[in-house]
Amino acid sequence: MDASTINSRDAGSVAQGLVAMWVAVASFSIADAIAKWQGAEGFTAVQIVFFRYVFGLVPVAIALWYAGIEQVRTRRPLAHVLRGALMSVALAGFFWGLNYVPLAEAIAVAFTAPLFITALSVPVLGERVGITRWLAVIAGFIGMLVIMRPGADTFEPEMWIIVASTAVFALGITYTRRLARTETVTTMFTWTTGVSLLLFAPLAWWTWKVPETDHVAGFAVLGLIGGAAHYLVIVAYRNAPAAVVAPQEYIALVWGAIIGWVIWSEVPSLWTWAGAVIVAGAGGFIALRETRAARRKTGVE
Repeated sequence: MDASTINSRDAGSVAQGLVAMWVAVASFSIADAIAKWQGAEGFTAVQIVFFRYVFGLVPVAIALWYAGIEQVRTRRPLAHVLRGALMSVALAGFFWGLNYVPLAEAIAVAFTAPLFITALSVPVLGERVGITRWLAVIAGFIGMLVIMRPGADTFEPEMWIIVASTAVFALGITYTRRLARTETVTTMFTWTTGVSLLLFAPLAWWTWKVPETDHVAGFAVLGLIGGAAHYLVIVAYRNAPAAVVAPQEYIALVWGAIIGWVIWSEVPSLWTWAGAVIVAGAGGFIALRETRAARRKTGVE
């Protein structure tokens, strides 16, 4: 699998891309719920991330078997180390924030990632962002504030942990777009897992809590579906336009609301739903604009 393969799309495979994204979104929501449960069981975020990548070695092994072991080779090891650090630190921050924030609200705030990515694409990638997309970014951040409601009696300061982790994640994704110009998906997937393990192993040991059988099972599911979901996202964007695929991510709010209600009796407020609609609308608009810009650049209409 080479880097150009990711961008090639078969017009008849849009349905496959949509199904892949739907399964990925559901998988990510389940993984987030498992991480929240593990946190409530007394495991630190760094230990949860460590186990996430330990069991994430299974999807990596499958990817290498399919693409070839030579995919591990790279001429940009330091770049992969930076990407792996950004992605794993972002994940740890999100898992940490889940200890204090309802699942649906955390997912809703995480929807701001495309907004951060658009803003970061200017200094990191040197891309131009028009006034309409900047207005969408501003509107999306307003939606985020509607969800958080800083200053209100119900405001949870720990929500800023989710915001910070989302910003770091967006930086990692932006850097991924830069790295993807020369590196394959399998290479990035493999290196991120390896770097994350090396980074979080000593941290997990420092805060170690001995897991019981049910905890190990939860960690295994977290790692397996987390890795598989990342691969499904790649499949989705390879087979369908970003403007079609990206809005499907917002289904995660529904999953988060259902899971949070069933397991923790969490009920999202009207403010959460209203803010999520604003953020989702802004993110969907940006995805549509970027898709149209890409078509004009390649001469495809």
